Amino acid sequence: MSSVLAGVLQMVALIAALALAYRPLGDYMAKVYSSDKHLRVEKWIYKGIGANPNTEMRWPAYLRGVLAFSAVSVLFLYLLQRFQGSLPGSLGFSSIDPDQAFNTAASFVSNTNWQSYYGEQAMGHVVQTGGLAVQNFLSASVGIAVAVALVRGFARSRTGELGNFWSDLVRGTVRILLPISVIAAIVLVACGAIQNFSGIHEVGQFTGGSQQWNGGAVASQEAIKELGTNGGGYFNANSAHPFENPNAFSNLFEIFLILLIPFALTRTFGRMVGSLKQGYAILATMVTIWIGFTALMMWTEFAHHGPAFDIAGGAMEGKETRFGVGASSIFAVATTLTSTGAVDSFHSSFTGLGGGITMLGMQLGEIAPGGTGSGLYGMLIMAIIAVFIAGLMVGRTPEYLGKKIGTREIKFAACYILITPALVLVFTAAAMALPTPGNSMTNSGAHGFSEILYAYTSASNNNGSAFAGLNADTQWFNSTLGLAMLLGRFLPMVFVLALAGSLAEQKPVPATAGTLRTEKPLFTGLLVGAILIITGLTYFPALALGPLAEGLAS
Repeated sequence: MSSVLAGVLQMVALIAALALAYRPLGDYMAKVYSSDKHLRVEKWIYKGIGANPNTEMRWPAYLRGVLAFSAVSVLFLYLLQRFQGSLPGSLGFSSIDPDQAFNTAASFVSNTNWQSYYGEQAMGHVVQTGGLAVQNFLSASVGIAVAVALVRGFARSRTGELGNFWSDLVRGTVRILLPISVIAAIVLVACGAIQNFSGIHEVGQFTGGSQQWNGGAVASQEAIKELGTNGGGYFNANSAHPFENPNAFSNLFEIFLILLIPFALTRTFGRMVGSLKQGYAILATMVTIWIGFTALMMWTEFAHHGPAFDIAGGAMEGKETRFGVGASSIFAVATTLTSTGAVDSFHSSFTGLGGGITMLGMQLGEIAPGGTGSGLYGMLIMAIIAVFIAGLMVGRTPEYLGKKIGTREIKFAACYILITPALVLVFTAAAMALPTPGNSMTNSGAHGFSEILYAYTSASNNNGSAFAGLNADTQWFNSTLGLAMLLGRFLPMVFVLALAGSLAEQKPVPATAGTLRTEKPLFTGLLVGAILIITGLTYFPALALGPLAEGLAS
């Protein structure tokens, strides 16, 4: 079997698995967030945190809940790392330096999971399981909660109430993420991923000495790492490490976990707003971009430009040789079109154009299908922009799902789409202008610029994957990337929730003959075009200096 055919068959198998899970999971999540009943364990949690799950919140109160909970989470994770040397189960590792502890705390709470350290050489069992793994669950649940609040804004009318943040947070964790993660962890253990609390031990004898490895609860953390679109690996090699990703089946299974909830949330959206066709339109937009990017990535990485590529069957540098070019390409697109950041190959070693595709996937806003929750609310913001553009074309007040998109709504949407590009470009410009950050680049020229651009694109979009080659464990990068992660995560949420509150207060507008049919293929095409054009106009100059220049020169 050719490597190209193997990649295509894996893609077909992945689509089939996602299609089978789409309807039951989407309907189940809609039921979870629409129910007025609480499980016994949930009641215990509410009592423990002093929250009343039956109290409806307007958007300022919902936002305060998100920000307060996240701030406490950052502080807790920061202190856990700073006191690691005094904790049991630290495997003899010392406490984490202040700048790196801040970076890691900001990273995991913001669902970014950027890592400027070697996991197996820095973090003990307590920090890994009690800190990082816990935040994998909670940060993902926060993202879903904000998305559900925006969906309620479309579904409700003449009220500013968006639900209860604490109830949404707990339900997302207890009823959705935990059960699926348990099953996924068992599957990964069956595939060969490790799950233990062993200490450091030597593995074999090699030229020049032996290697030391520590065990850990890897399979359970790997499950939520992918399911929650987190991405932080137990080991530095991430999903290229056989302890995290043992074989070809586990590799495909991990990609499935990455895409599962973001795609299924479109069904949840359709069910909650009372129109499954609207959910299918959003799904079609996501799938079109995802398949297009995957096909383009495979083409760039399989393209043969010389004898070495012909013999290897593609651009094999940096690829996971156990799985081949096809599987590595599918994984790279899945992880950068979502907010996952997990990698089974190293994007810096992709072709120039292939590296550009991974960057562009994040710069779209990670909306195809995006992160857990963040992908859905990001796509709905772009849908509002597309409806507004269509309204300008025909001279009609834009409407979406029976809600008028007026001045207030479009301002919130515009602020949302401007925040992340501003963070990426400003921080990249500062890093390139100052002398010290440039010393962290392994490469010069276009590729060196791509290392910096990728780092801030990954951090500001809450992705977490690294281009490799950049030494990010410096005070400058730990501090600025940590700041970019926090601002890139929580500033957009301010405008999402404000938009949700504005929509919920409106009176529904009946559809007329002049209403744009947003469930039709025409709107899907308009939405895809709007996404690509807006992103292209924003980032093309920067991309032209990095991956495009490198790709055209090769």
